[in-house]
Amino acid sequence: MKNEKAESTNRRVFIQRSAGVGAVAALSGVPTGQAAAAEPSGKKTKVGVIGCGSVSRKYLPHLKSCPFVELVSTCDIIPQRSKTAAAQYKVPNHYPHIDKMLAGAAFDLLVDLTDMQEHYRLNKQALEAGKHVWSEKPMANDLAGGQELLGLAKKKGVHIWGAPTVVMSPQFHFMAKTLREGKLGRVAAAHASYGNAGPSWSRFFYDKNGGSMPDLGVYNLMTLTGLFGPARSVVAMLSTVTPTRDIRGKGRIKVEAEDNAMVLMDHGDGAISHMQCGFNYHKGGHHAATNQSHHTISITATGGSMYLAGYDWAPHGVDLALRAQGNKIVRHVDAKNTNVYPRTGLYGEGYSWQQGASHVAECLATGKQPEVSAEHALHVIEIMNAARESQRTGKRIAIKSRFTLPAVKGP
Repeated sequence: MKNEKAESTNRRVFIQRSAGVGAVAALSGVPTGQAAAAEPSGKKTKVGVIGCGSVSRKYLPHLKSCPFVELVSTCDIIPQRSKTAAAQYKVPNHYPHIDKMLAGAAFDLLVDLTDMQEHYRLNKQALEAGKHVWSEKPMANDLAGGQELLGLAKKKGVHIWGAPTVVMSPQFHFMAKTLREGKLGRVAAAHASYGNAGPSWSRFFYDKNGGSMPDLGVYNLMTLTGLFGPARSVVAMLSTVTPTRDIRGKGRIKVEAEDNAMVLMDHGDGAISHMQCGFNYHKGGHHAATNQSHHTISITATGGSMYLAGYDWAPHGVDLALRAQGNKIVRHVDAKNTNVYPRTGLYGEGYSWQQGASHVAECLATGKQPEVSAEHALHVIEIMNAARESQRTGKRIAIKSRFTLPAVKGP
């Protein structure tokens, strides 16, 4: 009974802190500053981008528009891609290998957009060279590797952060604030889903340490744990529905990672959440609808229900139904309504999933506190690894890591 009471108390404290009360400058490693975007001070963070494939086409223009960023170099193992990206965004240096990049023009922050299986190795090499790191998801393949990176960053006096940035959206802020204020009462259950037909342009999604969880489910896992607190334990079922895939330029390959996942998480205090994701979702179907207007996250509580419209990486709004108000569904923070939608995104635009690197570059330049933490990203990595262990053993797997979010803003 004592442990159950402690777990309940810890979860309530987490919701208060994650929704706007606490702060974790000690965890993020950057001094606390103003929550709003700072005015350009003239100081810029010098940035090197490694991995000039499809994701870079979103990151590079965002970084280029950031007044706190000076793009110094690009790097890719396919040299022409690095050269083309450098020319398109007027980046003065381009390299064919990370060794040459680290030995070349000086920079402060490495933005790692490479294949997910390479993130740990490249992030470690950058940290050893004294660079800050922003890594696309996941920043490591397992808990031990991520902990090693955090320890190395501390030793070197630099910082590492990992995508995704779903906790930065106005919709997440509204949902967290609603929970913090107790409007929903006691949370019972939540469901989140994200799926598509599976990428066809690269095999790394299907190789070992790839899969639908680190590519898709990671967003939902970040949102659910961000709202309800760290997972205490996990039960999961995973499968491979499509054993081979046709990959552009590679032909038919064998799938070595799960492409179908169902994960249950116990957050303590009675709250249980469920995440489903996969690479076998019909393109025109409900879960993979291109307009993303359907509810992808639903929360059920004693005082009402709350729903996220659109995917959490590109949210449209939050639908809220409170028992005290007759359970009428009301739309909040509607991205389509420019009169009420909080324009909290960086540099003149609304929230975008690729803004994380620009955000931490601003924090490094100004000293303000990041809204994301490496500990949260690492917690999600442990959940994904635990899900695989649960599938292998048929057992419920305890989660050891914990995190606290920086203070988030409410509309």
